[in-house]
Amino acid sequence: MKRFIPVLLLLLIAFSSCMKKENHDVKRPKLVVGLIVDQMRWDYLYRFYARYGDDGFKRLMNKGFSCENTMLNYIPANTAPGHACVYTGSVPSIHGIAGNSWIDNMSGKNVYCVQDDNVREVGDPASTASCSPRTLLTSTITDELRLATNLKSRVYGVAIKDRGAILPAGHLANGAYWYNDRNGNFVTSTYYPNQNPEWLQHFNKRHLADSLAKLNWNLLYAANTYTQSSLDATNYEKGFKGEKTPVFPHKTDSLSDSERVSMIKTMPAGNTLTIEMAKACMEGEHLGTGEYADFLAVSLSSTDYVGHQFAPNSVEIEDMYLRLDQEIASFLKYLDKTVGKDNYLFFLTADHAGAHNAVYLEDLDVPAGVLNIGIVPEMNAYLKSKFGKDSIVNTILNNQVFFNNTLIAKSGMDLDKIKASTCEWLNKRPEIAYVVDMERMDHTPVPEPIRKMIVNGYSRLRSGSIQLILNPGWYDNGGKFTGMTHGAWNPYDTHIPLLWYGWHVMKGKTYSTVDMTDISATLAAILHVQMPNGCIGKVIPGLMKNKH
Repeated sequence: MKRFIPVLLLLLIAFSSCMKKENHDVKRPKLVVGLIVDQMRWDYLYRFYARYGDDGFKRLMNKGFSCENTMLNYIPANTAPGHACVYTGSVPSIHGIAGNSWIDNMSGKNVYCVQDDNVREVGDPASTASCSPRTLLTSTITDELRLATNLKSRVYGVAIKDRGAILPAGHLANGAYWYNDRNGNFVTSTYYPNQNPEWLQHFNKRHLADSLAKLNWNLLYAANTYTQSSLDATNYEKGFKGEKTPVFPHKTDSLSDSERVSMIKTMPAGNTLTIEMAKACMEGEHLGTGEYADFLAVSLSSTDYVGHQFAPNSVEIEDMYLRLDQEIASFLKYLDKTVGKDNYLFFLTADHAGAHNAVYLEDLDVPAGVLNIGIVPEMNAYLKSKFGKDSIVNTILNNQVFFNNTLIAKSGMDLDKIKASTCEWLNKRPEIAYVVDMERMDHTPVPEPIRKMIVNGYSRLRSGSIQLILNPGWYDNGGKFTGMTHGAWNPYDTHIPLLWYGWHVMKGKTYSTVDMTDISATLAAILHVQMPNGCIGKVIPGLMKNKH
């Protein structure tokens, strides 16, 4: 019997070792890197293709897997809903991020998408409120990875925009860091457990934002080689502060310190700053070096700021993407060296795309236009003549009409009659294609896929009562005629790139339609974790090798 006990112990130890090994035998990459390029149109992949190097976009396109027909399946096509959709596999109707901001239909208050009055910016006790993911109603793929590994996988989000860092990182993130354009530092909030770690303090002490901004924005190549752009100076662009005309070089070195650190958001240097911050996070937190898969969610916001200011046909956009191509090449080489070429999964996509400047299209005799900024006062004057009250319409936001529900309730007015009168008035405007009462959608003959996109984008407590669908080429830009905007159902706002590269990814492409919601569903399958709890996406076929 005594001789049997040691044998039994050895068998138990061996069995325990096997069980432990089995628990860790789920094959996952050491690191997943998600890169969202804010406002990147799909056609930028090909418009500037001849000028890209071999190691950036071309490496992803030619050695990875490209989903050529990836579409948003909801509206509004804006930053916050896009970041939420990529990482939840869901739509605003379910995940609740109905726009970058919205009017809360219960309280009547304006709500910013990541606003949280119960947290503060770390290191800024004077701040009245900061940000967190609490307005997001569903889990993210990053949350599900954390849950699947008993919180051992590490997740971080990095972006210039707070919403670009917070929403992808999810509820359970180890940290999310965004840019404070008042002081040039990356910051976080008291929502996160690891507040201002030592590596972040060290990074901020480098004052990299100011150093990069002092370099100005010069063209990467000779001016006469920018043949995919309009002339450098056009009426469709808005210059930087102090510029008489919006032309290169854009001088920022003579600005004040505070102006420079704010200006970097609208320069390619903002992408450089973000990627350097992502590297600092990787190194500071030792991402990709542990037993469990880690996740780094990076969003490049400067592409959006430049698009809004200069529009797609500008020299600034062409130079931005040529420089971004070099940034991506450098980042991929960094990942090859630090994590290992076969150890990381990388995907690149966008939160939305963007329209051409409407005046530019009009000048080319293409139907387009900008919705009159005075439409709300005109609407309110009409409704006052019908119902005897001022300010019945609160605002138009996300191409949706928000009513003053408090006033309507107190006055005892009939909301259905107000909506009917509003729809009747709006239907007389030639620039509006469809006017949809969100709770009576079956009464408006809207074709697919627009109807589905309206339904997917409607959040009962956070969306307006009436959805406006403008004619193609038209948009509401607050009366501005420079730069561009986005938000509509049209392909120019909803057709985005989706490139996969790295760990077990097949070389190839698909021309089948892929919904943005499919990204998280596919990541869940690759990582062998549950889909996010509001996910409606499907796994993209043909993407992965059969090795895991």
